Amino acid sequence: MDGQLVPWREARVHVLTHTLHYGLGCFEGVRAYNTPQGPCIFRLKEHTQRLFDSAHILGLSIPFSAEALNDAQREVFKANELEEGYLRPMVFLGSEAMGLRAQGLSVRVSIASWPWPDYMDADAREKGIKVRTSSYTRHHVNITMCKAKSNGNYINSILALHEALDSGCDEALLLDNEGYVAEGSGENIFLVKDGELHTPELTSCLAGITRDTVFALADEFGLHIRERRITRDEVYIADEAFFTGTAAEVLPIQSLDGRLIGSGKRGPVTEQLQTAYFDQVRGKRNSFPEWHTPV
Repeated sequence: MDGQLVPWREARVHVLTHTLHYGLGCFEGVRAYNTPQGPCIFRLKEHTQRLFDSAHILGLSIPFSAEALNDAQREVFKANELEEGYLRPMVFLGSEAMGLRAQGLSVRVSIASWPWPDYMDADAREKGIKVRTSSYTRHHVNITMCKAKSNGNYINSILALHEALDSGCDEALLLDNEGYVAEGSGENIFLVKDGELHTPELTSCLAGITRDTVFALADEFGLHIRERRITRDEVYIADEAFFTGTAAEVLPIQSLDGRLIGSGKRGPVTEQLQTAYFDQVRGKRNSFPEWHTPV
């Protein structure tokens, strides 16, 4: 908390903390994995850079350097004596004043770490998950800043996910304001059609770091990726589909809106990329050693 290592139960904020009331803040989701070299944080520098980018978009000035936050994340993870787990750095405004002017407020930084196993049931990695198209539209690019991983943006995601869960599905697919496929509640989406990968353009979508990782792995395998507008019914008739995200990792999609996608389970391209991804994050590949930061 603000540069000091404190016990979990002592990491307190006031009830009038500005971000609690108005949602102006930003955060990151970061994972660390056990590797042959010991626990390593995956793509730490990229996550921290995105945190600074988000803060800049929102007009917040982080009172620490990127190097200091990288060191702090390593320190917090090590102090919790974890081999694998999740890190949540967050930038938020203090409790000095209320109101939409948001003036005279301190910019605070917290970093928490805890164990986080699979986002879904373990067998979902093979069988895939059931998805429904959400009645909630993904943010328009000029309504809220979509390139910022901001606290308030996730109200949209929570409503969409709850709707999907209440309908018996596992995840939501959000469309943009023109009706094109955007992303999941917290994941980017890829389709496979005739051996080629397709993914939405980064307009109202967050620039996912796992998405970028899949781009690099696909390039290694000679798989071509097309970034373009995708319609909802194109997902129905795809050969394969999968979500990517730090929490979800690489997660096959079994069905959308009751329509099986391909064979209705993980396809061969998804399996190839998923296997490479897990080998990569756990240090079982020689490629991209710069993505691993030892704790």
